[in-house]
Amino acid sequence: MSEQQKKKVFDFSLLQRVFRFVKPYRNFFYISIVLAVVMAVFAPVRPYLIQLTVDKATGKHIIVPEWLRLVLFNKDISGITDFIITVTVFQIVFLFIETAIRFAFTFITAWLGQNVVKDLRVTTYEKIVSLNLSQFDKTPIGTLTTRTINDIESINDIFSDGLIPIVADLLTIIFTLATMFWIDWKLTLIALIPFPILIAATYYFKESVNKSFINVRNAVAALNAFVQEHITGMQVVQAFAVEDKEFNKFKKINKEHRNANIKAIFAYSVFFPVVEIVLAVSSALLVWHIANLQINPGILVSFLLYLNQIFRPLRVIADKFNVLQMGMIAAERVFKVLDNEDVLKNENRKLKIGNIKGAIDFENVSFAYNEPNYVLKNISFNIKAGETIALVGHTGSGKTSIISLLNRLYHIQKGAIKVDGINIEDYDVDVLRKSIGVVLQDVFLFSGSVMDNITLRNTNISREEVIAAAKLIDMHDFIMQLPNGYDYNVMERGSTLSLGQRQLISFIRALLYNPSILILDEATSSIDTESELLIQKAIDTLIKGRTSIVIAHRLSTIRKANKIIVLDKGEIKEMGTHDELLALGGFYSKLHEMQFEKKKTVLV
Repeated sequence: MSEQQKKKVFDFSLLQRVFRFVKPYRNFFYISIVLAVVMAVFAPVRPYLIQLTVDKATGKHIIVPEWLRLVLFNKDISGITDFIITVTVFQIVFLFIETAIRFAFTFITAWLGQNVVKDLRVTTYEKIVSLNLSQFDKTPIGTLTTRTINDIESINDIFSDGLIPIVADLLTIIFTLATMFWIDWKLTLIALIPFPILIAATYYFKESVNKSFINVRNAVAALNAFVQEHITGMQVVQAFAVEDKEFNKFKKINKEHRNANIKAIFAYSVFFPVVEIVLAVSSALLVWHIANLQINPGILVSFLLYLNQIFRPLRVIADKFNVLQMGMIAAERVFKVLDNEDVLKNENRKLKIGNIKGAIDFENVSFAYNEPNYVLKNISFNIKAGETIALVGHTGSGKTSIISLLNRLYHIQKGAIKVDGINIEDYDVDVLRKSIGVVLQDVFLFSGSVMDNITLRNTNISREEVIAAAKLIDMHDFIMQLPNGYDYNVMERGSTLSLGQRQLISFIRALLYNPSILILDEATSSIDTESELLIQKAIDTLIKGRTSIVIAHRLSTIRKANKIIVLDKGEIKEMGTHDELLALGGFYSKLHEMQFEKKKTVLV
C-alpha cells in the first residue's frame, strides 16, 4: 500500500465525518466508552482474587485489600475456609456482573454501528437518486451497489469490531500491565522479554492483511459489477452464445478474489501460532524465575492469568485494526459518492407553478455527454401550447437527447430551454417533471403488480383512477385478460410480459398524471399491428389540447403533426409539415422514400 493510501486510511478528518453520523446517538457512544473503561478496571480483579485465594489455601500470610473488606461489608474472613468460600462466592457474583457489562458493551457498540449504517445508507441512497443521469452513464451499477451495501456495512465494523473495541482492549492491556507492575515489577519485566517479537509480528501481520483486504474489497466491487451487468444482459449473452467466454472472465475475477483471501488466511495462519509461542515463552520464563526465587505460588497463577488477559486481546487487536482500516477505506469510497457535486440543483427558490400550459422553446441549445463531442449543436425551435411536433432522423441524430434535456436529466452546456417562457432551470424539478408524461422506447417495469407499476406505489392514486385512465385509452380489457388483472405480478423488469405489453402499461403510467406535455419516444416501435392501432386511437384522443412531442422512425405515425423537425448528427436539417417537407424534396423526402420503397419490397 502506498504512502498516500496509508495517509488516507488514517485521515482523522475522515473519521470525524463518520462520527458526525454518531451525533444522534452520542449518549450511547459515551456509554460504550464508560463500559470499556469499567471492563478494563475489572479485568485484573479476578486474577488478583485467585492469587489471594491460592496463597491463603497454601497457608501463606496475605493482606486483605481494603477495597475487598468494604465490598464484603468488613466480614471476618480470617479463617482459610471462610476466606475461600466468601471470596469464591464473590468471584462468581463478580463474574456475572462482568459478563453483563461485556454483553451491554457488545450490544451497544453493535446497535450503534447498525444505526449509523442505517442513516448513512439512507443519506447515500438519497444522494445517488439526486445525481445527474450522466453519473450513471459513467459509473457501473454494480459499483454503486457495492458502495450502498458492502462498503457501508464495513463502516459498521468501525464501531462493532474496530475503534471502540480496540480502545477497550488497549485499556484492558494497560490496566493489566499496571496491576502486574504494582504486584512485582521485576517479574513483570521478565514476563515481557519476548514482547518485541510479538510487536514485530503484529506489525507485519497488520500490513500483510491490510493489503490483502484492499485487494479483496476491490475484487468484491469487480464481482458485483460483473454479475449485475451480465445477469441484466443475460439475454444478449445467450443469444450470441458467448456464455463460455463470459464465464471465463468471471472465473478470472473470482480467482483474484480467492487469491486475495488466501493471502489474508496465510497471514492469520502464521500470526496466531507466533502469538501462542510468545505466550508459552513468557509463561516459561515466569515459572523458571519463580521456581528459582520460591515466590508464593499465588503470584505464578495470577501472572499466568494476567498474561492471558494481555495476549488474548493482542491476538485480535491487529485484526481489529485491519477492520478499522477497511472501515475507513470503505468510508472514503462512500464519501466520494456523497461529495459528488454533479447533482440536480433544485433550491427552495425554484418556481412551483402548478399549471404549466406547455409552450416550449429551445434557444441555441448545444449539449455533449462528454465534451467536446457535442450530440446537439445550436438547436433552436419552438412549440406552441397544445401543438404536436415530431422529431425524426437516423439513430444517433439527437432525438432522445432533446427530450432528456427537457426533463432536466442532463445539464446543457450552451443555450436555454424554456417552458411557458420560463427557463426550466428556474422550475422546481418535481413540478416540471410531473407536468411531462413520458413513454420511452426502452420500457422499465419494477418487480411488483401492474397496479404498482402504473402508480409507482403512489398511495395518492386510487385504483378507480387507474381503471378510469386505462378505460380512457381502451386498455382496461387488455389488463383484465392478465391473471389477477391489475394485481398480476410482472416480475423483475417486467420479464413475464412482452415488450408490447410493457409499453402499453407504461403508456397508462405516463397519462395517469394528466400531463401538460406528452412525450412519445418510439412508443409504437415494438408493438404489433393490433396494439399499434389501439395506441394510435388513444394518441389521437389524448394529444388534443396537450403539447406533444413524438419521436418515431415510422413516418406514417407522424403525418398529423403540426410540425416535423428533421435531425441529422445533432443539427436541424429541415422543419415543416409532412406535405411541406415532401414538397421540399430534401432530407425528409429521402427518408420517406426509403421507408416507402422498403415497405413495398417487404410486401412483394
